[in-house]
Amino acid sequence: MKILIIEDDQLVANIYRNKFAVEGFEAETAPNGEVGLELVQSFRPDAVLLDLVLPNMSGLDVIRTIRTRLDSEKTPIIVFSNTYLSQMVQDAWKAGATKCLSKSSSTPRIVIDAVRSAIKANTSSPPADKPAVAPKTQQVGGEEDEEFQAQLREDFIADLPNTLVSLRTILQALSRSDNEAARLKQIQELYRQTHSLSSNAGIAGAADIALLADALEALLKELQDKPKNINVSTLRTVASAVDFMGVLFDNVSSPSRHLPPAEVLVVDDEAISRRAVTFALEKAQMKSLAVEDPVKAVDFLTQKRFDLIFLDVDMPNMSGFELCTKIRTLPQYARTPVVFVTGLNDLESRANSTMSGGNDFIAKPFLFIELTLKALILVLRSRLLPAKK
Repeated sequence: MKILIIEDDQLVANIYRNKFAVEGFEAETAPNGEVGLELVQSFRPDAVLLDLVLPNMSGLDVIRTIRTRLDSEKTPIIVFSNTYLSQMVQDAWKAGATKCLSKSSSTPRIVIDAVRSAIKANTSSPPADKPAVAPKTQQVGGEEDEEFQAQLREDFIADLPNTLVSLRTILQALSRSDNEAARLKQIQELYRQTHSLSSNAGIAGAADIALLADALEALLKELQDKPKNINVSTLRTVASAVDFMGVLFDNVSSPSRHLPPAEVLVVDDEAISRRAVTFALEKAQMKSLAVEDPVKAVDFLTQKRFDLIFLDVDMPNMSGFELCTKIRTLPQYARTPVVFVTGLNDLESRANSTMSGGNDFIAKPFLFIELTLKALILVLRSRLLPAKK
């Protein structure tokens, strides 16, 4: 069987090419969409593994072009996507993708099984001159897979110090940029580095790093596509994510814990605002309870344990600052992250949010992905605390 891997990150492309070769595939790689389309015609792969985010020509355009050609219109296309770019995933399905995988959560075994299943579904029988499955592939997830995954993880961890230096260097340059063009250049470079980190963390099975890098990548893409959204708030969130990345790097050797989705309380008297916050939390696979009345919120807090709390400031009966002060008197919420989401963006409001016990502050209107990223940082940080005791 033949597999074409269209991926601009050469390290990721080589990892998959080598793994597919071991699995009995004839593999070729392409660094961009243009070369990939040429190889679709000359190499004639049985399946295409495609990154949706490519330089010059997007992965969506690659899919559309393949589907217009009679010699490849039915070729299975398995695409890699960012978890948080849901519209891009929908566009990929519409363009003719066979299967969409999250790059940050897909190990080589998951990808290979998806490719093999897609090829099997596309052909009634394997090609006469090549076996459908090489002998080594009989033991899915066996000792050989474990050794391969362990080596990938070891190499990934060994390179983390260099990765962190690179991210921090770009962030420092971004903070010193004094005009939009300079800021955008650094945003693009940080996006490129984070895109690569997300891919490599997913391959290595570093779940928390992959999760955070995926969300940061999505925010950076939003800022890259719409520079008007580059402001004090979004830059502060980017900086917080890079800073926390260092914490995750230090804890990458700890065993992964399969924890249930975070439970989040959202208190806001405006229905549209509540829905906006809960929508952003849904992107991070977090469960939320939205409450209009801050007095009722206190009752819920005593009945149920929440991992994160979002509060509006200007509410009837009790302000967000007063509610936060009350929350901090409850022993079980002494360290629970609290974020204020409000239209008030003055220095006095920021000071009051800190004095009342708040951990962070985000001003309305906000980007959905910015709030998603902020929530991930706070939840992951709080879940690391028990390991620090």
